[in-house]
Parts: sequence; C-alpha cells; structure tokens
Amino acid sequence: MQTYLHGRDLIGDLDFSKEEVETVLDVAFDLKRKRALGEPHAYLRDKVLAMLFFFSSTRTRGSFEAGMAQLGGHAAFIESRTTQIAHGDTPKEIGEIFGRYFDGIAIRHVDWGVGNGYLNAVAKASRVPILNMQCDVYHPFQILADLMTIVEKKGRDLRRKKMVVSWAYAASYQKPMSVPQSLVLQMPRFGMDVVLAHPPEFKLMPEIMDQAREQARKFGAGFEVTDDMEAAFEDADIIYAKSWGAMVHTPDPAEGAAIIKKYEHWITDERKMALARPDAIYMHPLPADRNIEVTGGVMDGPQLVDW
Repeated sequence: MQTYLHGRDLIGDLDFSKEEVETVLDVAFDLKRKRALGEPHAYLRDKVLAMLFFFSSTRTRGSFEAGMAQLGGHAAFIESRTTQIAHGDTPKEIGEIFGRYFDGIAIRHVDWGVGNGYLNAVAKASRVPILNMQCDVYHPFQILADLMTIVEKKGRDLRRKKMVVSWAYAASYQKPMSVPQSLVLQMPRFGMDVVLAHPPEFKLMPEIMDQAREQARKFGAGFEVTDDMEAAFEDADIIYAKSWGAMVHTPDPAEGAAIIKKYEHWITDERKMALARPDAIYMHPLPADRNIEVTGGVMDGPQLVDW
C-alpha cells in the first residue's frame, strides 16, 4: 500500500504509479463495502470540493457529489457560465482563489487544445489538489471506475485478458478522445492485452500512443492497433466500444462530421459481440447513442456491466 497520495493532483493517468492505483482500488473496495454494510466512513468531514464544469455532465457530477456527501464532505457545483470566468477570471486566479476557499478543485474542461492546459494552469497556482473530471486528453476517474468494474467481473489477475478499445459510429458530435486515451494508458499496466481498433482518420495523439506502447512493454502486455473492428472483437474478454472525434486528423468540426459519416457500419451489435468470448463484457462510459453507436440489444443485454 502506498501512503504518499495526500495533496497530490490527478490530472493524467500516469500521475499515479501502478502501485498507487492499486492502493486507490483497495480503498475504493473498502469504501464500497462500508457503504453496503451501513458502516460510518465520514473521512472527509468539513472538507469542501469545488466542482468546476465547462462541459455538461450526468454521471461525473452525480458520482462526485454523492461521493463527497457519503464521505462527510460537501461538493460545490460550479457551472463556468455562471462565474466571472467569461469576464476575465484567469486560470491562475481560479487556482489562487478556489485554492483558498476549497480543499480540492475538480474540473471538467474538454475543449480540444484547451482543457488540459487549463487544468495544469490552475494546478500551478493552487495550494490544494486538482482532480481531472475529464479534459481533452485524459479521463482518469472514469478509467479508475472501469478498472474497478473489470476487477469485479474478471478477477484481480488480468494478465492475458484481451481488452478491445474500439471506435464506434456516432452522429451527434465529435466526442472527446480522452476515454480511449486513458484506457490505452492505464489498462496495459495491469497485464491486459489491449487492441485499439479505429478507422484510419481516428488516430489518438502520437505522444499518448508512445506512452501506451511503453506501458505495455514495461508491464509485459500486448498492444496492437487495427482498422478492422470485427477482427478486433474475436476472442475478446472485454469490449469497450465508443465514439471519439477525428481531432488529430482535422480540428475542423464540419470536416470531422463528414468523415464520421463514412463509418456508419462501425456499430457494436449482437453479431459482433458474438465474435468475443462467451463471457465477454461490454463497457461504455455513457451516454451512448442507441442503435447508432451500439444496439439496444447490447445495451439491454446481459453482457453490459455499466450499471
């Protein structure tokens, strides 16, 4: 167990070592057990977390607010448009001010080319920890929750488990690529053989790919990239298929939307899921575009583990 986490930022997935992530999971399982048994666990009594959102949220807002309340603290929901940020408050000023009012600052800012820089600028000025509720590069808390779910469903020894991180079609908008990027960084550290599947235009950031390959090498896991969705699904233990935008290929939203239209057949359906192992699980960070990104049959079927 690692004991030097107090006061630390969590902005990128590799900010915490594998051993530190294991400690986070140990604490999370203990808290989950205490809540199930009704045992008191108000470890954050009198602590207040600022939750600054530049992007709408359902699960992240709900889980952070509930978590703080269950731990005896308070989460202050702050929508950026209701603040003076639009009128001149800089990231430095947010870090300086909120770092004095609050015991931690959680931020969601997914604007491409802006979000991660904003979080780091606030962190530089803040005297309290910065927690990344999703930026344009990383979504670390989502992936910690995903890892916890995989351990619950597949056991603690995940070596040689095949995990597919696949692009899927979605017509709504160019979704952030932070989820697949965090997945390919974190999951190889736990021995999973990760297969990244996407059409050619939907590459992840080159520096993230380099780091993912290094984590796979360091921890003896496989890491492959393919543009064949069905081939990727074959004999998989875990399917994590969702949409993300072509921002690396083009930052232009109109051009990106036109590219997305070419790949309507990249849908997770029952036929593709049948290519995986019989006990394979399907995961999605939600919200999912039903019958566009993934069929209702998969979403409502026994292989979904999101709930």
